[in-house]
Amino acid sequence: MDRTALLAPVFALAAWTGAILLLLAFRRVRAGLQRRVRVRDFRLGEAPGLPDELLLPNRNYMNLLELPLLFYVVCLLACTMGAITPLAVALAWTYTGLRVVHSLIHVTYNRVMHRFAAFALSNGVLATLWVVVGQQVFGGR
Repeated sequence: MDRTALLAPVFALAAWTGAILLLLAFRRVRAGLQRRVRVRDFRLGEAPGLPDELLLPNRNYMNLLELPLLFYVVCLLACTMGAITPLAVALAWTYTGLRVVHSLIHVTYNRVMHRFAAFALSNGVLATLWVVVGQQVFGGR
């Protein structure tokens, strides 16, 4: 199978992470221009008393730099080991989609149980992706 098939969801999730970073910057600059926050409010990243509209994109951006690291690793591993299957590609796109859903919930209405459902499902998909790639890598031994 073509290696780019598995790299497309990797690039999509990286682009989404960049979009959340831009949202974070936009909201911070806007709040600063409106004099609702000061520069020193961000010296520790997340500070008590900041409005949710500033805290949530920051937290979501951090989320996109945590567990998705394992997604990037397994996808690159699959590419280098020739372990790309249609199932792995479908799981990678599903993972990416669920992370986008998680982000959208997080930075908009932020209903915890909805966000948790997207998060938990994405983790299950990621674990399954690791199993599928592991079977491809070690299955012939």
